[in-house]
Amino acid sequence: MDNQEIIRREPQTQNVVIAPVPPKGGYPSSPKKEDTPETKRMKEGFAFFGPVTFCYALFYTFCMFKNGSGITFPFFIAASLLYLCFSLSKLGLTLKKGSAFYMVSMMLLAVSTFCTDDGRLIAFNKTGIFLLMMSLLLHQFYDTAKWKLGKYFSNIFLMVFACLGEIGRPFTDAVRYFRHQGGKKNKNLWLVFLGIVIALPLLLVVTALLASADAVFRQMAESVLKGFRIGNLFNVFFRITFLFFASYLLTAFLCKRTLSSAVKDHRKGEPVLAITINGMLTVIYLLFSGIQIVYLFLGKMQLPQGYTYAAYAREGFFQLLAVGILNLIIVLISLGFFRESRILKGILTVMSLCTFVMIASSALRMIIYIRFYYLTFLRILVLWGLLLLFALFAGIIISIYRESFPLFRYSTAVVTVLYLLLSFAHPDYIIAAVNVSNAPESVRTQEDDMWELGDSFFLSDEPYHDYNYLAGLSADAAPVLIPYLAEQGYDLNSFYTEDALTDRRLDKQRDVHKWQVEGFGYYYLRRLQRSTKGFGIRTYNISRHMALKQIAVYSAQSAK
Repeated sequence: MDNQEIIRREPQTQNVVIAPVPPKGGYPSSPKKEDTPETKRMKEGFAFFGPVTFCYALFYTFCMFKNGSGITFPFFIAASLLYLCFSLSKLGLTLKKGSAFYMVSMMLLAVSTFCTDDGRLIAFNKTGIFLLMMSLLLHQFYDTAKWKLGKYFSNIFLMVFACLGEIGRPFTDAVRYFRHQGGKKNKNLWLVFLGIVIALPLLLVVTALLASADAVFRQMAESVLKGFRIGNLFNVFFRITFLFFASYLLTAFLCKRTLSSAVKDHRKGEPVLAITINGMLTVIYLLFSGIQIVYLFLGKMQLPQGYTYAAYAREGFFQLLAVGILNLIIVLISLGFFRESRILKGILTVMSLCTFVMIASSALRMIIYIRFYYLTFLRILVLWGLLLLFALFAGIIISIYRESFPLFRYSTAVVTVLYLLLSFAHPDYIIAAVNVSNAPESVRTQEDDMWELGDSFFLSDEPYHDYNYLAGLSADAAPVLIPYLAEQGYDLNSFYTEDALTDRRLDKQRDVHKWQVEGFGYYYLRRLQRSTKGFGIRTYNISRHMALKQIAVYSAQSAK
């Protein structure tokens, strides 16, 4: 055994097999990865992270329970930022330069949510807040100075799902804390908390038994427990549990710093390939841009036979928007995956300039289309998207000739600022104001039996008649629609009945116009009834408050 080898003979083949003898103590195991300083501080500071995260989850539930856009939403976002700041301080970290932009933008989006009743804007606002928060967390824990769009989104995806691997951390950190550092006083506090959790279901059972035993106690209990339904209790429990674990696991994952901050240089492709592809496309773009400049922008436009301005505009803006987005992708790929070339830079510059012409052409077509077919949310969104494309391509042209230009940070700032302008503009209010300005009056003139139109220097002579679309607008449109309904002779007091449509359902087959004109107003009032149901201090919303105020003022005037 001196040579640490064992020699044995196989009975069938008589072959000699030599196997190494394991060293004393066995083979060395792979070294365990040490905890980062932030992970150590988080484990040692469970007395802070555990209770504070739980209180944060409770506050979230109070703010957001059946209240997605009330006055409590900005307070929840402010609490989220405070929770982040306190957590960073406990981990020994400070706010980095540039974090203020993310935080201010999140608060502005939260305020916008509290100011609008438009469900689309509310959904966009919350999506934006989520992306800004994830970007802020990555910015705080990693060096993101050279990150690009793909790097950000891939790491956000990894962070959201990889943090599930820390599912046991709240329990292991609690056990470790009580075993090694938990004093008697802290232990007693946690025992009190555990006692409350155990006592709550027992309290419900005892209350139910006592309520069945005495009528007076039952009436009192019913008045107190009116809102404590099984569905509500489950909703509250789920919200508290979800946000507690989401916050704790996300913090624990970030403390481990497992994501890579390195940015690889993917510019290894032969520029000849990119020059060939982009060159052929640019030739077509130059020809198209020339046609737009001569025939559309210089006022010498000759429409194809059988086309009107509205029809010509209708078939163009979506296609041009799609080409603009495609060009954005192509230019970014060319800059990110092909080696530097002066010829390629020149071609990409010309392609970007041609895209500006396409953006202007698409915007002009959309404006012409709106003149004939009025405003909708999608048409406003298209104009906003074209403005965004214009701003992004301006940054791209700079980045073509200046490699150090922070294109991603520029793009983030542009998207955030432009979206904030869209969100605070309240598109539904603009839609109602523009469309109603050219809506017909409620009576016909005796002389020529024609509709009397509102004054509009921009809109066509064709009166607005899409009342079904007006009925679907949010409370943001109330400052325009409620006065209009009052002028049309609507009974605004029907808003205070159980259902604004009760006894007002009109026969569409007998009088289509009457059904459209009168019916739309009562449908809109019923929509306001539903959006303002349970309106109170916690669910207070500026847009809904303005709608209620308008109804109160004009219904009082009609009652005189």
